[in-house]
Amino acid sequence: MIPTYNNSETLAAVVEEAKSTCSLVIVVNDGSTDSTRNVLESLKGIEVITHSRNRGKGPAISSGFARAAALGATHVITIDSDGQHFPSEIKSLTEVSEREPDTLWIGARTFGCENMPGKNTFANRFSNFWFRVETGVKLEDTQSGFRCYPLAGVRGMTIFSGRYEWELEIIVRASWRGVPVKNLPVNVYYPPPAERISHFKPLRDFARISVLNTILVLAALLWIYPVKFFRWFNRDNITAFIKKHITESKETNLHIAKSVGLGLFFGISPLWGYQMLAAVATAHLLKLNKVITLVSSNISIPPMIPFILYGSFAAGAFILGEPVKLIPSELSLESISVSLKQYLIGSVAFAAVAGITGLAVSYLFLSIFRKPLK
Repeated sequence: MIPTYNNSETLAAVVEEAKSTCSLVIVVNDGSTDSTRNVLESLKGIEVITHSRNRGKGPAISSGFARAAALGATHVITIDSDGQHFPSEIKSLTEVSEREPDTLWIGARTFGCENMPGKNTFANRFSNFWFRVETGVKLEDTQSGFRCYPLAGVRGMTIFSGRYEWELEIIVRASWRGVPVKNLPVNVYYPPPAERISHFKPLRDFARISVLNTILVLAALLWIYPVKFFRWFNRDNITAFIKKHITESKETNLHIAKSVGLGLFFGISPLWGYQMLAAVATAHLLKLNKVITLVSSNISIPPMIPFILYGSFAAGAFILGEPVKLIPSELSLESISVSLKQYLIGSVAFAAVAGITGLAVSYLFLSIFRKPLK
């Protein structure tokens, strides 16, 4: 399936080469204003979908998905019409998809190749970083349009984005749904700058991607990761976790205890929405166990929130020498600021006490019950 917008110069070659590999080729003309319509009329043996106006890459791909599903397809390979990718490599995507049919495959481009714009490398690294934060999955290329989608894995998915950021949102949401997302190395061609056609508007599109990433990070930290944690929390997983990261770990008791204490500190600290991210980043810098730190930071799960809030306000009241002001006596800027001050001071203090206590208790427990390292 080839979404296209004002790429009439390269479209025909991409379509013809795709036809030599695929029995069904769908082209979505997303409101092109150049000679794309004439090019498509000259091509035979393809399905054409035409949008009367430019709606964006996301809606174009969605239209192609719907048509492919209606024709009985189980998978759709998307390839851009600008000639950047080689349709001859479609076979590589079909081969890996046949081996792992439930996986969403993304063709990973070779960065730093001839004529590749420097902004592409930065944008891809930026996107890869946030994709990993949002899903825990490390990829080499999250922006490539050369992909193989399992339609069953994305069926019924509501995507709120519409343009370039649509391709990022769908792989994040697919990963959240449990669809494996993987890279396959592919070749790429970038024409000289004078011949290059790009519809990417740096300021506008980068701003849209940044807003999307902010929303996805918040959703991941406030909902997706806590839900996954609860689902993970069963006897077999707990036993395996303890065996791998504690009883049979090569780390010292103090190293493990520090990881527990750090996780508890950030789990209680007033960094709502970014607690786990800050915990893992700090554990990485301090060379502590990131997994144990992440698990410990989940102390801020919903059932514990009332206790954490009250403990924070109580600690703040004790430090400031004033009564607990969990609920402001009146809704005024002054009363709210007083309560907020009490909470912020108390939550940091409470987090520090909890972290130190967790470190001490876990170290004592490990010293008593864990076998010494050989």
